[in-house]
Amino acid sequence: MPSEKRVLIACGTAIATATVVAEKVKEIAKEAGIPVSVTQCKAAEARGRAMVFKPHLIVATTTVPKDLGVPVINGVPFLSGIGIDAVKAQILEVLRKED
Repeated sequence: MPSEKRVLIACGTAIATATVVAEKVKEIAKEAGIPVSVTQCKAAEARGRAMVFKPHLIVATTTVPKDLGVPVINGVPFLSGIGIDAVKAQILEVLRKED
């Protein structure tokens, strides 16, 4: 069984859009059989949350720092409906990597 992956979801307020994206990420991981722990934060908090939560992946719907040491994937396709398959593939590629 794959090890649990940690995913940090960042958006402007950590409320509405982050919740939508978090649910999508959980759904994608569940379908792939990958256990995940997902948490949400404001984009302004991303650096501090990344230091504490130590995510394998950050999915952001707004700009976050690029130098957080983990892949950052644009989560806007989950809100717009455009490019969802591509972003799903990117997320799964990262989540399937061994630690």
